[in-house]
Amino acid sequence: MYDVIVVGGGHAGVEAAYAAAKTNKKTALVTGDLSRVAFMSCNPAIGGTAKGIVVREIDALGGLMGRVADATKLQIKMLNTSKGPAVHALRAQTDKVLYPKKMLELLQKEENLTLIEALVENLIIEEKTVKGVKLKTGENIYSKTVIITAGTYLASNILIGLNVIDEGPDKQPTTKGISNDLKEAGFKLMRLRTSSPPRVRKQTVDVSNLEVQIGNNKYRFSFDKDAEISLKDEVCYITRTNLKTHEIIKNNLHQTTMYSGASEGAGPRYCPSIEDKIVRFHNHDSHLLFLEPESLLNDEIYIQGLYTALPKDVQEEILKTIPGLENAEIVQYAYAIEYDAINPTQLKQTLETTLINNLYCAGQINGTSGYEEAAGQGLIAGINASLKIDGKDPFILGRDEAYIGVLIDDLVSKGTDEPYRLFSTRAEYRLFLRNDNADLRLRDYAYEFGLIDDKLYEKYINKKKDIEEVKELISETYLLPNKETNAFLEENGLPTIKQKESIKTLLKRPEIDYKIIKLFIDKEFSDDVLEHVEIEIKYDGYIEDVSVKVNKMKYDDNILIPVNINYEEIKNIATEAREKLSKRRPKTIGQAKRISGVNPTDISILKIYLRTLK
Repeated sequence: MYDVIVVGGGHAGVEAAYAAAKTNKKTALVTGDLSRVAFMSCNPAIGGTAKGIVVREIDALGGLMGRVADATKLQIKMLNTSKGPAVHALRAQTDKVLYPKKMLELLQKEENLTLIEALVENLIIEEKTVKGVKLKTGENIYSKTVIITAGTYLASNILIGLNVIDEGPDKQPTTKGISNDLKEAGFKLMRLRTSSPPRVRKQTVDVSNLEVQIGNNKYRFSFDKDAEISLKDEVCYITRTNLKTHEIIKNNLHQTTMYSGASEGAGPRYCPSIEDKIVRFHNHDSHLLFLEPESLLNDEIYIQGLYTALPKDVQEEILKTIPGLENAEIVQYAYAIEYDAINPTQLKQTLETTLINNLYCAGQINGTSGYEEAAGQGLIAGINASLKIDGKDPFILGRDEAYIGVLIDDLVSKGTDEPYRLFSTRAEYRLFLRNDNADLRLRDYAYEFGLIDDKLYEKYINKKKDIEEVKELISETYLLPNKETNAFLEENGLPTIKQKESIKTLLKRPEIDYKIIKLFIDKEFSDDVLEHVEIEIKYDGYIEDVSVKVNKMKYDDNILIPVNINYEEIKNIATEAREKLSKRRPKTIGQAKRISGVNPTDISILKIYLRTLK
């Protein structure tokens, strides 16, 4: 008898199992192949716009993804550095072979975690409560809670050309039993689709005339500076499709299930296949492709951007038209995959389902795409399953606290009909949710739940003290507009001053960064502390404005809507709003406001109606 069973060992599964085990729950992670835990069936990369901040949040909460990415990275860089700090985000190319090995090592060290190599065929459900799982061997395993993190393996089909193959990624077995159990329990399932590009042999790629992309080893995901880190800095390359490429694709669209009408799944709008790009953006002469190494232990290059399900011979023909890939040998052909997912509006904010007690879902089963979105959900599901067993209040992150909070609120409140991808534009309070402050937002929660130890927490407390000390020092340190000071400023490439000014005031200038603190403050502080102080000072006015909006949002999120409310009784509310509110059943006014098609006037009428119920 376990406290928590996690079904599936992907990115959501490992975080869910680790979190549950760290909170002293007897946990079982059941997956078909333990050598493939946290395996990267698609791009072997972690992070990206918004996603990189999610990885920092996972690390701040005590999760694994950031640590393992740092230990196995091939290259890392900060994105969007020409823009403001609200959109700065890390992205790392990671070693596809080493990443799952390192993840498995960490899981094996957890004394409360049992790793079971088996396939789950069915859920054991009695009286609308999950009791455990049934393995393909016929064996039953029982638990107080179950977390499904089955990724793209629910009733999945591989699509190459017009061929439909009944299996999961990388020839792994799929399961139909869980989908059937969910349908019988009343869940609405949807069919989704995603694609993967071809991998080519590195030695057959000519990079001599391609644009080079390099990283910067000064960056890392984890806030634990003592954790293992790879110092590798491999080169990536950029190439492009062209009109010849596009012509081949257009001439062969009929040879794919997507364009022949046989495909049932909805594809991702923001990570489209090359076929979709050619059709949707037919006026573009070319599209970017990124050539990225998969591992130093194999000879494979991942062609990011060439996602396709065209037949194998057409894939070969396409490569011959692309600079650098004219003679490339395909090691693994591209494919698309279709799979089942639940409608995420059938979830609570805790990621427990609304239809079956003690059953949680996390990752791509909830309609998301991406390793990072999956891992963030897995961590929250693991924490909440543990809290429910202990009879404690649930852990729900606000939209102002974390991108993970934005992600889950979007899924539960708005739902999705295509693979959901996280962007910085989805977060209305993104100036709060920065790369530099994830630990300041979330580290206290990690310590409260027992996900980090005293040593890590003490480092965090010392960092906070350093931040306050720096703020105090720069407020009290003034520079005088004399010859010596201005000469020193010019020497260091800084503008001169005409009046007495504090370092704090000078930091507000866009042309001055935190290096000025190092020049005039004797005490040594880490760069991450100084960077955080600089951002807080430069964007102080904007942050204050956002704070006002956050307080308004929190007020609306505290106005509860009765579970049994009848929207048909509310007069003057728009028909579209009535239909969407009836379908989504938001739990608060805040959630109702975030439903597309529900306007401010509808919200005002709803608030008035709620007051009449008191």
